[in-house]
Amino acid sequence: MNRFDRITAILIQLQAKRVVGGPALAAQFGVSLRTIYRDLRTLELAGVPLFGEAGVGYSLAEGYRLPPVMFTREEAAALLTAEKLAARLTDAATAKLSGAAMDKLRAVLRRPDRDYLETLTPHIQVFGQAGAPGQPAVYQQLVAAIATQQVVRLAYQATAADPPTAREVEPIGLYLTQHWHVVAYCRLRQDFRNFRLDRIQQLALSAEHFAPRPETLQQYWASQARHRHKEKVVLRFQPAGVLPSLVQRLHDTKRQCGWAHEQALPDGSLEMTFFSGTLAYLAAWLLPYAGAVAVLEPLGLRAELCEQAQRAHEFFCAPGPAADTGLS
Repeated sequence: MNRFDRITAILIQLQAKRVVGGPALAAQFGVSLRTIYRDLRTLELAGVPLFGEAGVGYSLAEGYRLPPVMFTREEAAALLTAEKLAARLTDAATAKLSGAAMDKLRAVLRRPDRDYLETLTPHIQVFGQAGAPGQPAVYQQLVAAIATQQVVRLAYQATAADPPTAREVEPIGLYLTQHWHVVAYCRLRQDFRNFRLDRIQQLALSAEHFAPRPETLQQYWASQARHRHKEKVVLRFQPAGVLPSLVQRLHDTKRQCGWAHEQALPDGSLEMTFFSGTLAYLAAWLLPYAGAVAVLEPLGLRAELCEQAQRAHEFFCAPGPAADTGLS
């Protein structure tokens, strides 16, 4: 990135956020802190009203706004993808808002870029689970509740066989695996709970606001792993060693297997930590990643993987009726 583009990007960051720190800008643009200070000084000399506070960061004077900023084609295409994801993977209200935002984006694009998006649109498809007919549009309401710390009243059906129960919850976050989930403090259970959005029968935002909570989704998952499982499992996973679809499956389903946290290593691998009480279940989940995963601990998981792989080999590869027909 050249200096002009970097200074423009810094100005956009200053308008997008209340306060921006110099070290954060240096890390974002891969330059020294001294370079960032020179760029900020250039903005000041150009008449941009900057305010700096030692140990806090920089901000723009209230009311200062940039003129409209043109999007690049790549940025517009990325937002088109986001629009299609919202249309298929959230709810009708969010899809409508996303579509309205894209219409505003198209309105400020140059004609060649609008034509580019129109040509590209039918070539990007998302085949996700859209909301079932008659199901309440809850995603956008939950986003608002999380942002404003509003108590949510809902009727929740935990399983198809159970009747819905009335809950008052304090939501802290949303996440998507095979389904959308909201993590919230449930006043009925007096603990944090994980609710699937497709099992919410009714939802309403109350006028009551709850005190902001320090808990995060990461803390919730780590806590659940500690409570449910007892044996620590450490794996080293090489994403480059398997198909992209299997990499996606890993991230979509890891929390169901006791995932606690992970860290990226310099060689491109991921060191992943789980807490599992059922090594047989974890081994069955890991078998498709043979050749791309190494078990660092415990040794018992390696033994379980060997046993399951051996049983599969004997069944499918040994000569005889079972190998020929799949029946014994």
